[in-house]
Amino acid sequence: MTNRPSLPETIRVIERGWLSSNNILLFDNNEATLIDSGYAGHAAQTVELVKSALTGRHPLARLVRLINTHSHSDHIGGNAALQREFGCAILIPAGIEEHIRDWDEEALLLAPAAQRGERFRHDGVVRPGDALRMGGLAWQAHAAPGHDRDALVFHCPEAKLLISGDALWENGFGIVFGELLGQPGALRDTRATLDMIARLPVDTVIPGHGQPFGEVGAALERGYQRLAAFEADPARMAKNALKACFIFNLLDLQGLPRARLESHLASVPLFRDVGARLLGMDIPALAAWLLSELKRGCALEERDGILLPTMAA
Repeated sequence: MTNRPSLPETIRVIERGWLSSNNILLFDNNEATLIDSGYAGHAAQTVELVKSALTGRHPLARLVRLINTHSHSDHIGGNAALQREFGCAILIPAGIEEHIRDWDEEALLLAPAAQRGERFRHDGVVRPGDALRMGGLAWQAHAAPGHDRDALVFHCPEAKLLISGDALWENGFGIVFGELLGQPGALRDTRATLDMIARLPVDTVIPGHGQPFGEVGAALERGYQRLAAFEADPARMAKNALKACFIFNLLDLQGLPRARLESHLASVPLFRDVGARLLGMDIPALAAWLLSELKRGCALEERDGILLPTMAA
C-alpha cells in the first residue's frame, strides 16, 4: 500500500469499522463540523469518540454542526445521540427532508434491509452548489447520485480535497441500491458521478469507509472497472450487494442461528425480492448460496449452530 497522504491539521478523520461510516471532524478554531455519524448500534461509541477528539483539540472545543453525505443507516445512525449530547445543528442533503421528518423507514432503506436507525430532527439542508466553510477551508457541495439518489460530496479546490461519502472508495463505491430496488438509472448516475469526480482537481480523497487516500486516478479506474462489470452483468451486482448486506445484518445481530437463516432471509425484502427478481433464487436456494459463498470467502464461520461474521464491527 502506498504512503497515506497528510491532511490539514484542522481535519481529523475517525476511521470506523464495518458497520459505521467514518466520522470526519473539521475544526474552525474551537467550533467543529462533523461529517457523518455512523450506525445506530455504535452511537454511544461515536459520542465518546467525538467527545475525545474535541477535548484533544481544545478543552473548550464544541461540536456545532453535523452534516450527512447521504441518508443510509451507517451514516445517520449517530445523529440523534450527537444531537442530544452536543446540541449541534443537523444538515441533511436536499431531497430527503420528508423522509427524515416523517421517519419513512421504507424510503430510508431501514425496513427493506433490516437495518436500524434513531429518529432525529434536522435543522436545514445542503444543496448541490452550496458553499461551506469547514476546517478553515472553502468547500462546495456536489450532487453524487448512484449509491444514493440524493447523496452529496464535498470538494475543496484550494487543498484539492474531496470528502466522497460512498461515491468513491479506494477500491470501488457503495452498493447501487436503485438498480436493486427496481429503479433503473442508478448505474448511469454512478457513471456520471465518477465522471464528475474525475473532472475535479483532487489529490486526496477522504472516503466514507477506509483510510484517506491519494492516487485518485487509480481509484477512479478501479471504480470504472467495477461499474463496467455491473453494467455487463446485473446478477454480479446483485450478488455483491446481498453478500455485503447480509454480513451487515450479522454484525448488527452479532450472530444468527443457522436454523433461522431461511426465515431471516424471507423476512427481509431486499434479500427476498432481489434474490427472486435478479438471481432467480427462492429462499432455500438463496440461503444455500449465501452460506457457500461467504464461507468460501472466509467472511463468516459457523460455530455451535451460530453463523458469525469473521470481521470486526
